[in-house]
Amino acid sequence: MPPSDRHTDRPNVIVIALDTQRADHLSCYGYPRLTSPHIDRFAAQGVVFEDAYSEHIPTHPGYTTLFSGKDVFSHQIVTQGGSVELDPAVRMLAQILQEQGYFTGAADNLGRWFDRGFDAYERYRWDQSNLKEWRKAEAVNDKFLPLIEQAAGKRGRKGRGGKPQPFFLFAHYWDPHTPYLPPPPFSRMFYTGDETDPKNRSMDPVFGFEPFSEYFKTWMGGVTDIRFPIAQFDAEIAYVDAALGHVFTMLDELRLADDTLVVITADHGEILDDHVGYFDHHGLYEGNVHVPLIMRLPGRVVAGKRVPGFVRLRDVAPTILEAIGLGELAPKEKMEGRSLWDLITSGRRRRSPIEALYLTECTWMRKRAWRTREWKLIQALEPDFHNLPPLELYNLQEDPQEQHNRAEERTDVVQELLGRMELHVTRRLARTKLPDPSQTQSITLRRIGAVKTAVPEDQKLKP
Repeated sequence: MPPSDRHTDRPNVIVIALDTQRADHLSCYGYPRLTSPHIDRFAAQGVVFEDAYSEHIPTHPGYTTLFSGKDVFSHQIVTQGGSVELDPAVRMLAQILQEQGYFTGAADNLGRWFDRGFDAYERYRWDQSNLKEWRKAEAVNDKFLPLIEQAAGKRGRKGRGGKPQPFFLFAHYWDPHTPYLPPPPFSRMFYTGDETDPKNRSMDPVFGFEPFSEYFKTWMGGVTDIRFPIAQFDAEIAYVDAALGHVFTMLDELRLADDTLVVITADHGEILDDHVGYFDHHGLYEGNVHVPLIMRLPGRVVAGKRVPGFVRLRDVAPTILEAIGLGELAPKEKMEGRSLWDLITSGRRRRSPIEALYLTECTWMRKRAWRTREWKLIQALEPDFHNLPPLELYNLQEDPQEQHNRAEERTDVVQELLGRMELHVTRRLARTKLPDPSQTQSITLRRIGAVKTAVPEDQKLKP
């Protein structure tokens, strides 16, 4: 498709991704700690999707789904750091908008296919020499804030056809991803006491998990109280929230806020002490797959609205396209997500009509899940390295923390959900005529030794 010669007065678009941000630790999602005052104010000006899900975790499949509008059967990216590259025929949102005359820019460090379609792709690093504080969000802002100014300059000039040039920007923040090392004054924001009290043995199970033990000891060595890393996770959220305050202020100062659709979301969440996947993002539990999704566009998005019901990361790209008047491109690109624009702009409180979700992971463990409004069935496709059973069934209305596996007592529900999941897989394979990546691709990580293993980045990025 040739580049468009049309510059229009279409809205700008900014997508802000908070890596590893579980929805239920943002205060605008009901968390009792005030972790996100800037995001909370932003959310009050826009719409909050209460039940947004990252269907395919972790980072690489999550962001591929977000920007392609396709599921794992179509884009085939199911692992983190795998050898499979994204097919050039699967186009990312930046490529699509670039062709429509948008200036496209990103502050990101993933590389690979994630840099496709960007006029300016600003890579960053942060100082990792001090394992007491990492200033990750500030490193991102050092690239992202000048990028906003650059985009604003293009917006202010008349382009081809006498119209201002709109922009699409992506900012990828790495808070609150491990290691949780928030800088002062956030570093002990939510914790008082002695995190190394020898009488407290609550961290013993965490350090007892051999594949992660060495990694955890590099940045949590001596910690005995499991409440401390949870508090540090929350402090990381408060830190990146403050960094976003700078972004929101700049948008106001440059008079961009009123004609810019801003989307805040995450690629996946994090398990804390709620399951044995301590302080990581493996396991298809709610803490990992339930993510924030907040959108703001003054005058068009109903302020203060909350939308219940399942929505998915693959719905974001078609929603953006419809919001900026390019909705017809979603079916042309064969996007499988549904536009949420009608739910956003309607004055009524409406629930998303999606009834069930198919979930996958294939980085530390190969698993898939079927999630309905009442139940979640998790099926292991190979032995679980936590020695969990091959089938887990949770009644999420009675047991939202997923603590009571009912697979053995409710075999009727297990068989029903297995049947629905198999039917879904069969239909998707028939439609795509591609292999099931959860069956053909292997897990890519078995243990963390060095910190760099835990923090993915563009392998071409030099120190």
